[in-house]
Amino acid sequence: MVARSSTASTDAKPAPKRRPPPVAKATPGADAAAASFAALTVKLDYLDAADIRRVREAYRFADEAHLGQFRASGEPYITHPIAVAGLCAEWKLDAQAIMAALMHDAMEDCGITKAELIERFGAPTADLVDGLTKLDKLSFSTREESQAESFRKMLLAMTRDVRVILVKLADRLHNMRTMDAVDRQKRMRVAGETLDIYAPIAHRLGLNQTYRELQELSFKHLKPWREAALSKAVLKARGYRRDMVERIQRDVEKAFANAKLPAQIFGREKTIYSIYAKMREKHLTFAQVSDIFGFRVVVATLSECYVAMGVLHQLYKPVPGRFKDYIAIPKGNGYQSLHTTLVSPLGTAVEFQIRTEPMHAVAEKGIAAHWLYKEHDDGPGQEAQRLGAMWLQSLLDIQDETRDASEFLEHVKIDLFPDAVYVFTPKSKILALPRGATPVDFAYAIHSDVGDHCVAASVNGEPVPLRTELRSGDVVEIVGAPNARPNPAWLNFVSTGRARSRIRHYLKNMEQEESRDLGRKMLAQAMRSEGLALPGDDSASATVWQQLIRWSGNKTREDLFTDIGLGRKIATIVATRLVRLLAEDGIRPDALALTMGRYAVDDSAPAQHMVLIDGSEGASVVLATCCRPIPGDAIVGNLGRGEGLTVHTAECSVGKRLLERDSERWMGVEWAEQPTRPFETNVSLLVTNGKGVLAQVASAVSHAEADITHIDMGNEPAAETAELKLLLSVRDRLHLAEVMRTLKRSPAVLRVARVKP
Repeated sequence: MVARSSTASTDAKPAPKRRPPPVAKATPGADAAAASFAALTVKLDYLDAADIRRVREAYRFADEAHLGQFRASGEPYITHPIAVAGLCAEWKLDAQAIMAALMHDAMEDCGITKAELIERFGAPTADLVDGLTKLDKLSFSTREESQAESFRKMLLAMTRDVRVILVKLADRLHNMRTMDAVDRQKRMRVAGETLDIYAPIAHRLGLNQTYRELQELSFKHLKPWREAALSKAVLKARGYRRDMVERIQRDVEKAFANAKLPAQIFGREKTIYSIYAKMREKHLTFAQVSDIFGFRVVVATLSECYVAMGVLHQLYKPVPGRFKDYIAIPKGNGYQSLHTTLVSPLGTAVEFQIRTEPMHAVAEKGIAAHWLYKEHDDGPGQEAQRLGAMWLQSLLDIQDETRDASEFLEHVKIDLFPDAVYVFTPKSKILALPRGATPVDFAYAIHSDVGDHCVAASVNGEPVPLRTELRSGDVVEIVGAPNARPNPAWLNFVSTGRARSRIRHYLKNMEQEESRDLGRKMLAQAMRSEGLALPGDDSASATVWQQLIRWSGNKTREDLFTDIGLGRKIATIVATRLVRLLAEDGIRPDALALTMGRYAVDDSAPAQHMVLIDGSEGASVVLATCCRPIPGDAIVGNLGRGEGLTVHTAECSVGKRLLERDSERWMGVEWAEQPTRPFETNVSLLVTNGKGVLAQVASAVSHAEADITHIDMGNEPAAETAELKLLLSVRDRLHLAEVMRTLKRSPAVLRVARVKP
């Protein structure tokens, strides 16, 4: 059987138009549905009579809407919504969530509108149902795009009301439990999506019981042979180790009785999927996985947790380095327990988890424990609720910076990474970050502005590179600068979706702004060559701009400038069209302006629209690495297709070949009078091979107030002479000449030359 999934399932037959329920005698299927609803009513004993009446009305509405629909197993479709509502009732969700669970497929499969639901059941319930409905009515180019957009819609609905995802997880769990009736290809697709997205969401929200079951069911459908083999091995191991487990349980119970500490002790077995994951991750055989069995100890109060740990450590020796205090520092999803690994009398390692009853409820039900304990304002569900709210807020931040659904899904998957490290701010606030997080991730977790202006970091008081991997317990301090900007290189090492989406968003916006300014300058320059000025923003020019935008296919004037700046459109062609449109309005170039625009060589009007290079350019203007121009070089600009402007030296052979191929894509560029930074260029040195040569070269460069960015010594075997290739950072050509003269004076240097392509 399989249930209708709002993101991946299509097993209901095409829905007939709604019709009133028949008055004839009930069918066996209807009897089964009624019996199922009776079982659901038993689970709703925590609701008052008025709420149960509303739930019953929602059931009748859903039953009528799904009339004539059957699941792949042949059962009436209504059995699925009833089962989903039953799972939500186990979490003690309120009446609105139960009603939404019963009607969660009504809008998608039965042609029910949101307006109908609002009128009959109120806006909150209708919003929940709408959040669970995928975007079938929109057209998408690929299935993946459709799924990503539907997933984004659901997650954003979840940020407004977390009950959306709780109902969705219940829906997915029942689908996974009843998926044997569908074809293998669909089972594989749904199971893969569950393992990639829904199981990690359940873990992120602390629903560990649901998380484990979703993993197990996905594994069973994705790798049935491996699941069967491991199940058989665990069953056999259970028989071998039964005596050991019973002996440990007796010893522990006796130790707690002697200490007069009431406690519940439960045996716990690792899930099949977690055994498989551990075997893959650590390259172990099944026999080498030692902690298949473990124990949970549940006590009455928080202080008794630590007393219980003392009792266990007196009974068996602890394994050094295998103790974790998740009570003092809870996990990112609100989970709290003490974990300690002890050596049993038989020499095997056994893990114990020690917690209170409320902690146990949060460990199993996570954010849903908020409803279990909502009568207590400071109940254990509140911490899970607070941490869940923080994650949901981070989803909203990612959404604000990511408009593409597939990119949004990619960032969210990064944030669903289950392992975490716990680090401290200088003021001792704890932050949970994914394993592999760096100071840049930490900075963006504090605030987007802190991340944007980050220039350096210190960990435990010591300066560290920004790509340093953080460890639990680290105290991290970020150093910022007002003029600093995100670095594209950060994308190579950040590990949180929030940091990655923020950096991409910033770089994309910066590229757009720079390309727009560059495009405006290029069009103005092309217009001056035609003897005309670029039309202004006044109302008289508005008609000409509208006609030009319509001709170019852009939506706005800014989009047109951006396309020119990125090389998607050629400025001279756009200028020719604009001249023609102006001519239709009676505006024509005069001979003097035309002559000055095309042939002026002084610093008058044409030069003011020349693109000036001062080193502050970003993604839209780059200096070619083939010739590495520096201030003082004669330069030209080549406009790549969608790549912005690339600046070459006028004598660069690579640039000359590009010019011969497409002269339309070349434009004038000049150096600014006051460059804002040093520039890099390549220099080749022939030196005598001997001790201290490298030190002499470095000293000479330093004496000339330049920097060595990179040294390449080649792979040739040692000889009397050696060639060094230096990447030097200099101010301009005059500074480079000074550096080369200083190098020539060094006794070890035989020849110095600038590298040219």
